[in-house]
Amino acid sequence: MVPGAHGRHVRPRALVHLLAMLAELRVENLLLIEQAHLRLSGGLNVLTGETGAGKTVLAHALDLLLGGRSRAGIVRPGAEEAYVEGVFEIPPELGEAIGQELSELVCGGGEQGEVVLARRVRADGRTRALVNGRTAAVADLRSIGGALLRFYAQHEHRSLTLASAQLAILDSRCGSEQPGRLRACAQAYGRVRELERRKEELESTRLERDRELDLLDFEVAEIDALAPDPQEHERMLAARERLRALDSLLAAAGAAAGCLLGEDAAGSGDTGPGGAGAAQLVAQASGALGAVEGVDGQLDALGERLRGLALETQELAYELSAYCEHAVEGAQERSDGAAGGSSGAGSLEELEERLAAIERLVRKHGGSIESVHEHARAARARRGQLAAARVSAGEVEQQLDDARAELQRHLRALTRARKAAAGPFSRDVAAQLATLAMPNAGFEVALDRCEAGASGADTVEFVIAPNPGVPGGPVREIASGGELSRVMLAILSAAQGHESGTTLVFDEVDAGIGGHTARAVGSRLRELSKECQVICITHLPQIASLADRHFSIVKQAGRSATRTDVRELAAEEVVEELARMLGAEGEQDGARRHAEALMRAA
Repeated sequence: MVPGAHGRHVRPRALVHLLAMLAELRVENLLLIEQAHLRLSGGLNVLTGETGAGKTVLAHALDLLLGGRSRAGIVRPGAEEAYVEGVFEIPPELGEAIGQELSELVCGGGEQGEVVLARRVRADGRTRALVNGRTAAVADLRSIGGALLRFYAQHEHRSLTLASAQLAILDSRCGSEQPGRLRACAQAYGRVRELERRKEELESTRLERDRELDLLDFEVAEIDALAPDPQEHERMLAARERLRALDSLLAAAGAAAGCLLGEDAAGSGDTGPGGAGAAQLVAQASGALGAVEGVDGQLDALGERLRGLALETQELAYELSAYCEHAVEGAQERSDGAAGGSSGAGSLEELEERLAAIERLVRKHGGSIESVHEHARAARARRGQLAAARVSAGEVEQQLDDARAELQRHLRALTRARKAAAGPFSRDVAAQLATLAMPNAGFEVALDRCEAGASGADTVEFVIAPNPGVPGGPVREIASGGELSRVMLAILSAAQGHESGTTLVFDEVDAGIGGHTARAVGSRLRELSKECQVICITHLPQIASLADRHFSIVKQAGRSATRTDVRELAAEEVVEELARMLGAEGEQDGARRHAEALMRAA
């Protein structure tokens, strides 16, 4: 038992065949109720009391358990907080049917097959939700409580006005295979939505991808066309320096040749004495020593050296002259080699152009020729990725077509099942209405197509014609308050277990009816209670007399405060309560006999 509960939990006397039920309801300091503890049973449970006694307080307590909003001023004056707790008895095998979240709670709760939902509401308006004694979000209460308990207020017939709920009711009549069809449709719809999202993403990036591909193609082509090489780059730099200094090289070589060969031979300016060149003078010196050769060995050695110098000077002079003659041609050949030997290359202008192109690449792609090649490798890899993305877009398109085709198959299967169930369900509802004092009412399930979704491509509208000769219309627009109560009961009865395993709570849905109609509504509620637990807040004795368990709500006014008490009635007390509901004042034998007659008829 979670904090706030008092005493030991007592299991209800009659679980019978129920899948799930609200076994206990505890309320503390909620409006007029100081403390109330209801031990409910399977079947039909009714709560009765004078107008204003506080019956709606219990309805509000149940709404809090379902995650409803807490309104201001609901905490009993003088109390710090209000507390509501519901103990649900659930067999473990129900977990999968209701959902994984609830299944885990059933297996992990304090007692096997027990889920305890609770809500604390402080005087300042703050609330705290509890599931099996642990703090939870209000959304958890809404999710879990909504799977265990359905609440139908006097003016709040959700199951009749919400198209999604009407569709769920019809699906419950489509056989045991319908849940599988719904799951398959939801999965196929999710697959289509995911592929559509991926396709949109690929489409939105297609233009950007194409622009990037064009840029990569250009950069790779530019690098491949130049094919820069570090060694070639060094050779070209050296060749460029030689070509830039060619005039100075020719002038220096020519002057040196003139000095060696003399004016007549070199055809250049001033040379040695008498216009003779250095080579001629060395030869003359060698000849002078040759005239005395063999006289002095030391002088002979010097003469030998002088003859060698004369030969070397002569060869050097001729080589300098040849350098001048072939300098331009040689410089072009060397620049050709530095530039890779391409045809027509070799001029300083062409060499400068290639070097400038390579240097532009280096500046664009990292500052070195190695970084240029690294960029080329990265660009080729990225180009491959983008090309693969083009292929991926085509694959996604094909997958999307396949997923849409699969979704259409599931949509058609759901539609066929719903059309097949609509007719029998309509006839069953009409038959139920006949037992609820609406023998001439017509009922129809109108199916129409809509945009595909997780639950199919069908919309459902419950159409009713309460009186013969009057055109039918949507239930939410046509049925009056009393009729709507009966239509709801007819639909729930014809749903054949749609609410099985779920506690149904009716808050004065019998408003606006009486007499034989009230008895018929009560009989239908009791029939429903054979399939699931039913809790009914009522003011009609015809309904209250059919209860399996009866609770009385009494308001007691004291000197300092007013409070409401809730207690279970014994068999003899039920007769007294029915007599009061029939309008008896004090000891009225007629009302008592009428109450006893109602009990016997039950």
